[in-house]
Amino acid sequence: MLTVHAAPLVLPAGAAAIEHGAVAVEGDRIVALGPYDTVVAAHPAARVRQWPGAITPGLLQRHAAWLLTRCYHPDPREADDLGIEPLSGEAFARLTGELDATRWAGSVRRGLQQLLRHGTTHLTGPFRDPAVRTAVSRSGLVEVSADAAPGDPSGVSHGVRGGGADGVRGGGSDAVRDGGSHGVRGGGPDGVASDRPDLDPFAGGRDLAGSVHAPLVIGTRADLAVFDVPDEAALVAAGAGSCVVTVLAGRLVYRRR
Repeated sequence: MLTVHAAPLVLPAGAAAIEHGAVAVEGDRIVALGPYDTVVAAHPAARVRQWPGAITPGLLQRHAAWLLTRCYHPDPREADDLGIEPLSGEAFARLTGELDATRWAGSVRRGLQQLLRHGTTHLTGPFRDPAVRTAVSRSGLVEVSADAAPGDPSGVSHGVRGGGADGVRGGGSDAVRDGGSHGVRGGGPDGVASDRPDLDPFAGGRDLAGSVHAPLVIGTRADLAVFDVPDEAALVAAGAGSCVVTVLAGRLVYRRR
């Protein structure tokens, strides 16, 4: 089915911004990109989804290995004991001895859900642990190599603090009920130096071009994000927590309620 995603602003990240713009998606591909009136006129039978703010390419999370394997993402049922924010550093170290395979797999899945809530569509790998690889594959998020990550600072792309191949203990199914925690924006200039996790690809001062995997281009895979902001400057200032919609390969996988 052909769907037109429309918003007051489209930021392709490889071309000029389009006011009152639209992106037409058929299957998993972008088939049109331009002013809303032009796109809709060319595809009059398309379903139209009107979004607030700005449509951009999906974001690239360079530190996914760290966020998924050096952090614990609490289940909401654990909020009284653990809070609702990702646990890392000493808090994570204290908890690791208590995590069985099922509980750890739940953390990985909830971490992936948080990435989707921040407009992320691509992750810098590698993910050496089979359970993490399986969870990433099932999520629909795209793993890219460090070499394929544009503008990636040397020595930071894998996002793994300390030793170990991904630092993962245990394994098991990722079939855990949906849950989640609030993302934390902050940390050092490379987004990893702090003991606190950073789910926001804009953290560290990156602009939009430095935070996406690739520009929006006709014929490419339809990986999009929508942010409730008026322009690019506001997006960079607000960060990826302003995400309201994430589209993976043409599928709506996250919508803020």
